[in-house]
Amino acid sequence: MGLYDRLVLPKLLDFAMRQKPISMQRQKVVPEASGRVLEIGIGSGLNLAFYDRGRVTKLWGLEPSEELRRIARERARAAGIEVEFLGLPGEQITLDDASVDTVVTTYTLCTIPGVARALGEMRRVLVPGGAMLFSEHGRAPDADVVRWQDRLDRVWGYVAGGCHLNRPIAELIRDAGFRMSALDSMYVPGPRPFTYTYWGKAERD
Repeated sequence: MGLYDRLVLPKLLDFAMRQKPISMQRQKVVPEASGRVLEIGIGSGLNLAFYDRGRVTKLWGLEPSEELRRIARERARAAGIEVEFLGLPGEQITLDDASVDTVVTTYTLCTIPGVARALGEMRRVLVPGGAMLFSEHGRAPDADVVRWQDRLDRVWGYVAGGCHLNRPIAELIRDAGFRMSALDSMYVPGPRPFTYTYWGKAERD
């Protein structure tokens, strides 16, 4: 991992992920988390402000970036919320089967290299009936936008930490064996190839 990935990219991601349209998306899903919660790609801890502490009994934050974990720890201390950090990628969740009530993922599925495997791991650790709450950008419904997503995707990942613009988020979640119980989507403000967003709730049967 080079200096850009270790020192520059985490600060760029923290800045980009603090923008108002994305914060508004976080507020739509994170407060619904309850019980034992695993956040995949907790990043710099921007979701911490939105958890309903009266509903959460345990919070794990999985994040492979040491620098982002450092920022998230500072935010957790400032918010007075206890987080157990797991310095692992999404494909390697070290929790027991059926040990989590809620999985939270926001703007994370775009970057995980083995996204299908990671979703399988999320399903594995959820209790039967457990929920995955998500807000993710991905493949747009409009052919002209998709063409730009496919073109830009070839280079975007090099500057954006492996982010993919064109992943079919809802399809990936369903293919992992989840039952989609709530799903919305729209373009949030910004350039359309980057901003088509899916959010909702999927459950483990």
